[in-house]
Amino acid sequence: MALSYSNYSLAWFTLLFSVTIVVLLKKRRPRHDAKQRPPGPPAWPIIGNIFDLGANPHQNLYKLGFKYGPVLWLRLGYINTMVIQSAKAAEELFKHHDISFCDRKVPQSFTARNYCKAALALGRYDSHWRFHRRFVTLELMTNKRINETAVLRQKCIDKMIRYIDEDASAARARGESGELVISHYVFVMSFNLIGNLALSRDLLNSHSEEGTEFFDAMDKAMEWGGKPNLADFLPFLQGLDPQRVKKNMEQYLGRTIDIVERFVKERIEEKKLMKERDTSDFLDALLEFKGDAIEEPDAISTHSMLIILLEIFFGGTETTSGTLEWVMAELFRSPESMRRVKEELNQVIGPHRKVVESDIDQLPYLQAVIKEGMRLHPVLPLLVPRNTMEDTTFMEYFIAKDTQVFVNAWAIGRDPDAWEDPLSFKPERFLGSNIDYKGQNFELLPFGSGRRICVGIPLAHRVLHLALASLLHCFDWELGSNSTPESIDMNERLGITVRKLVPMKAIPKKKILQD
Repeated sequence: MALSYSNYSLAWFTLLFSVTIVVLLKKRRPRHDAKQRPPGPPAWPIIGNIFDLGANPHQNLYKLGFKYGPVLWLRLGYINTMVIQSAKAAEELFKHHDISFCDRKVPQSFTARNYCKAALALGRYDSHWRFHRRFVTLELMTNKRINETAVLRQKCIDKMIRYIDEDASAARARGESGELVISHYVFVMSFNLIGNLALSRDLLNSHSEEGTEFFDAMDKAMEWGGKPNLADFLPFLQGLDPQRVKKNMEQYLGRTIDIVERFVKERIEEKKLMKERDTSDFLDALLEFKGDAIEEPDAISTHSMLIILLEIFFGGTETTSGTLEWVMAELFRSPESMRRVKEELNQVIGPHRKVVESDIDQLPYLQAVIKEGMRLHPVLPLLVPRNTMEDTTFMEYFIAKDTQVFVNAWAIGRDPDAWEDPLSFKPERFLGSNIDYKGQNFELLPFGSGRRICVGIPLAHRVLHLALASLLHCFDWELGSNSTPESIDMNERLGITVRKLVPMKAIPKKKILQD
């Protein structure tokens, strides 16, 4: 998971181990293993290279790459870790060694309520995981299912546009500027979209106390799930849980699971009462599944059902809102790019109708803007860390079983061997290019690649493009009176995902209202 280390955590750790370090500290000499490992910075006793990560591990690892090269070796506490930081090294990993590196090292926070036992993102690579992934793909992510649910995406994005207009108008009526936090509205849209796909309901509205409770509990679970946890690197601390990460995850993650369980029980009661429903949804598919009991279970257990439902909320909300916030921030900082994408929308869509999904293929510059935003700002900058299943040789290095692997997608997006002028926001680089983010172009890996590539790419692709196009076509956006393109703060806040430290705010001026 994403890592960051607060001053509090470092102070606590330094105090606890100061005596031990004084006793053990000696001249740091690299160990001469019989088999060669990748290069990396020397490690301290016990803590290893934990301090080398700093507050923004993906950025600090990127800097270490200038000294040690595109493949790094770290010892994080007791955990051996390899870091991949170039398109070439990523291609070697995913094309030739994917099976050896496709397991997971589960963080302690997500052992709460046995979440990891049924999770797709964090589950161990086994037959149980492969069944769950296949089920989610068939029921939610095939072209047929994606096309069938287009009306739900349009409905939720139309509501997002209406909420933005209503809130901005209400603010202006109070004498305020109407400046809004963009990511909030995208998050609510994404949350309700997953609610519709999974449960056939909007979960966030003025009439849903249960939906609001679920939203708040999930927000807390994501906050604690992204906190640094020294127990992940120093196993002897796990029983102590010194930062109370596991305890708080038991509370907040447990609350979200309990709420999802209520939704499931409600549906089971409806089925017992033979209540007819107009359409079926993902929860129906979970409840009605009957397997062969050989290569798949005869039914999906209640625990697995709850975790799968919860995980699609985690995966489908935070990443969408984070990506679009970064893209909008880059557009505000680049007025010429903003002008070009709005001009394209006006030419293709016209001034009198809303954007629909069938328009997206005719909007190449909009697509380039999305790709460029994800190149510079992958919201999972180290993806989800992998773990080796066996001893293996990688690029002539010996990598032992149970080695953690970070793929630094943030650094790969800045790889000078793969990108010209890599630090600049230039959507034009993708015009006329076949480079995509679906796992086959290793210089652009916001969703990963190989067997553990994000299962939700087909849905994310549709949502990101339609939502961004709608935001830009329905409103003219202005920065607040105290902001300029040059003054936009692009510093990061690291939790489960990388978000802007200072949320992106802007003032929407209505152009076209969705129906």
